[in-house]
Amino acid sequence: MNTKRVERIWRQEGLKVPRKQPKRGRLWLGDGSCIRRRAEHRNHVWSYDFVADRTHDGRPIRMLTMVDEYTRECLAIDVERRLDSEDVLEGLTALFTDRGTPTYIRSDNGAEFTAKAVREWLERLGVNALFIEPGSPWENGYNESFNGKLRDELLDGEIFYTLTEAKVLIERWRQEYNTFRPHSSLGYQPPAPEAWRLMPPASASLQRAAPAGLT
Repeated sequence: MNTKRVERIWRQEGLKVPRKQPKRGRLWLGDGSCIRRRAEHRNHVWSYDFVADRTHDGRPIRMLTMVDEYTRECLAIDVERRLDSEDVLEGLTALFTDRGTPTYIRSDNGAEFTAKAVREWLERLGVNALFIEPGSPWENGYNESFNGKLRDELLDGEIFYTLTEAKVLIERWRQEYNTFRPHSSLGYQPPAPEAWRLMPPASASLQRAAPAGLT
């Protein structure tokens, strides 16, 4: 069973054949993370970036995606017609309030991320900003990979008639991505399964229930 035969079967069944990726040199680690700061635990390194699309009437929509590089969880996707540095601050404020502050946050050198207000605010909170080298998107590999999945699995297959519809469908996809969709890098487990949130660890439950001498 070779690759071409598998792709032919996929097409016959109406499935989408993955697009071939162009070859590119790697200056850092093979998994796309920047060698100067690799995530070691939850809330250690976050990354964020923008994705653009349009509604059916041709008007633009912009998405700010935020990812925890260690858990691969998508923390948020803010969707609006326009997003600037003030919107970046607003989105980060909501996340920091809910989840605490990361040690580092990685981004490209876009004006929304390098704005003085954003840099000073992060510095006051003790969050270190990591800016990738210009023209080196692989240094923000985890977020770039997530954005590619967002486009392949949702944006390229959906027509958004209104901004509200886009917000609802994108948030629904984000929840499915976090709680249901398996990830090969996580042993084919989702980043944040609902069972982990609602139930204590199985080992802890068994130890509390087990008779003395069996733990």
